[in-house]
Amino acid sequence: MDNQILVSVIIPTYKRSVSYVSRAVESVLNQTYPYIEYIILDGASNDRTVEIANQTYPYVEIIVVDDSTDEYEGRKEVEKYIDGLNRSNLIYCKNEKNLGGSLSRNRGIELAKGKYITFLDDDDEYLPEKIEKQLEFMLENSYDMTFSDMIMYSSDNRVVDYREYNDIPSFDNETLLHYHLAKHLTGTPTFMYKAEKLREIGCFEDAKMGQEFYLMLKSIQRGLSIGYLPECYVKIYKHPDGGISSGKNKINGENRLYEFKKTLFDRLSKKEIRFIRFRHYAVMVVAFKRNRMPFKMIGAGIMALFSSPVDFIKEVGGFVMKIISHRQKK
Repeated sequence: MDNQILVSVIIPTYKRSVSYVSRAVESVLNQTYPYIEYIILDGASNDRTVEIANQTYPYVEIIVVDDSTDEYEGRKEVEKYIDGLNRSNLIYCKNEKNLGGSLSRNRGIELAKGKYITFLDDDDEYLPEKIEKQLEFMLENSYDMTFSDMIMYSSDNRVVDYREYNDIPSFDNETLLHYHLAKHLTGTPTFMYKAEKLREIGCFEDAKMGQEFYLMLKSIQRGLSIGYLPECYVKIYKHPDGGISSGKNKINGENRLYEFKKTLFDRLSKKEIRFIRFRHYAVMVVAFKRNRMPFKMIGAGIMALFSSPVDFIKEVGGFVMKIISHRQKK
């Protein structure tokens, strides 16, 4: 592998404690692959404080796109932390107004100089070999983009999910489209793109929910060469303290996403449609539970069961067994 290839890591942040942001940043600083561009976007200026060509040490330019406002006290702590690292190759900018996750990531993509681009959320972390192994996988197979497994933890550090895709029957774009509509090939921190291909497809859609779903959908529909690395190098953390994927945003966003999927039902089999309907209601069970809507939660559970009893039993049983297995491995 050519270890001179520059990789850009884009980390958007929004009203997140410095303890989370620092964990994310340091997990990238500790990568085994040395030539990494970290761009930390806080967005007030497009000025580059580092000229990559003049660097005599490994490329590290973090784009932490701080999408908070100055009224958020934690922003000052994040800025102080970044300044305290005293690394001229670590850039921190401030968005003058809230742009949202999609546009903040797109801003990072505009600034990124790397030939390959990957992402990390402000409260998650990479395992040390993430970039090295994924880039090697992409180069060996000439992929335009790749994704991998990821493990998810609760705030008390218990495994709550392990997302893997070893049941994908083949990797032609039509098969991937059907699979993605049903099961979601997502997890933004697991994505890695050739920068030119990411820009060609138009980057992220300006969506409040489902940003990673729509990005993967565009990647498939635009005919990118997509590969799956069946290994886990990303740790995701679920928090009870809000975020775009919780509250009413989650409920409304999932309903909009389901309505969008319906526009593609004419390309799917009846069995696939039944599964998508089951999955939607299963996700709504969790959304209603988190929003303390017990009656709607029960109603969604009943709809999930009647949408596809076979899938209900298979998926719920499989999920429970998977979590037990990964908690035992920990």
